[in-house]
Amino acid sequence: MSGSPAPEGLLRELAPQVLGALVRRYGGFDLCEDAVQEALLAAALSWPAEGVPDNPRGWLVTVASRRLVDQVRAERSRRLREDRVALATPQSELLARPADADPESDRDDSLTLLFLCCHPALSAPSRIALTLRAVGGLSTAQIAAAFLVPEATMAQRISRAKQGIKASGLPFRPPEAAERAARLAEVLHVLYLVFNEGYTASGGDSLTAPALSGEAIRLTRLLHRALPEDPEVLGLLALMLFTDARRPARTAPDGSPVPLAGQDRSRWDRALVEEGSALLARALGGASPLGPYQLQAAIAAVHTEAEDAAATDWPQILGLYDLLEKIAPNPVTSLNRAVAVAMVHGPDPALELLASLGADSRMARNHRFPATRAHLLELRGDLPEAADAYRAAAHRALSAPERRYLLARAARLAPEGS
Repeated sequence: MSGSPAPEGLLRELAPQVLGALVRRYGGFDLCEDAVQEALLAAALSWPAEGVPDNPRGWLVTVASRRLVDQVRAERSRRLREDRVALATPQSELLARPADADPESDRDDSLTLLFLCCHPALSAPSRIALTLRAVGGLSTAQIAAAFLVPEATMAQRISRAKQGIKASGLPFRPPEAAERAARLAEVLHVLYLVFNEGYTASGGDSLTAPALSGEAIRLTRLLHRALPEDPEVLGLLALMLFTDARRPARTAPDGSPVPLAGQDRSRWDRALVEEGSALLARALGGASPLGPYQLQAAIAAVHTEAEDAAATDWPQILGLYDLLEKIAPNPVTSLNRAVAVAMVHGPDPALELLASLGADSRMARNHRFPATRAHLLELRGDLPEAADAYRAAAHRALSAPERRYLLARAARLAPEGS
């Protein structure tokens, strides 16, 4: 064992690999997921004191396998045989075979697990929620924040998804080509949400969760290797790399966010920018229709190409947002488009767009809506009203760094009580 404590990033990275290994060997997704969660908890409690094992993945697989055996015994002892335990091997074999006896114990099944969670037998919301939980490692609260729904609603959705996999008896194997194409859109959406949660955490004391966005990039690279010419896979990976390239410049020394316009662009990771540019050129070079990830990557590329904020080609960005809103309308796209409208045509028409968007129930708990409105009001010169909107955004924000930033903006414009 090494003497270092168990990093959260390591456990998050290993969780889908361990779950994939158990489901491949034993089946029973719901029981395997429970067993893996218990193994992760055991690691979080024991590794800080005892050190990280030399083979942390093997340690987790072994502990999770033992927890799975305990669960099987408990099920049988309660005589709940009508709740079929869908194990691919008999209990006697499970008990006899140690985890390190698996000839494919080093195989990473994360991508197969990803496609299993996105199976069309599940509803679209359940696919995304379960994948975020099982593959992305997000908590139920984080997933609920990403979907703008109450945590209890999301917990029920995840539970139904796990039961759906159990009842369907879905095989744990890589999908065939036609099946893979049908599930690709959901897989891409899940990876997009996981990356976004890592790049800007929906809650907590840190602005970012690099391990989470790093895992999203890793899984997207795996997907890209499987589908090297798919334009939307290329577009999504390019978008992630353009966005992640800004990470070194997007936080202040105190951990608060630095807006894109205020970032020191010399600190951006140029290797990631160049890789993203090459991927985007391939994505846009074919005859396939433009998809939402290609368009978002193109918007990110325009920002990246500008030497500074003043040199940004906002008319081009607005044109790209116009296309994006037509092919993939959603309130977040409309919110971002309003900012582009303000930069091209001024804040008044942008505020008119926000007035209609405010009626969307999906924006009711999202702090970005009042934050964007505050920014537009500040551009127009309505500083007291902008300060009120920044405070309203801070009240909704679940991330401590974003909350501090929004309150600081409000105080700078119009100190509360002045």
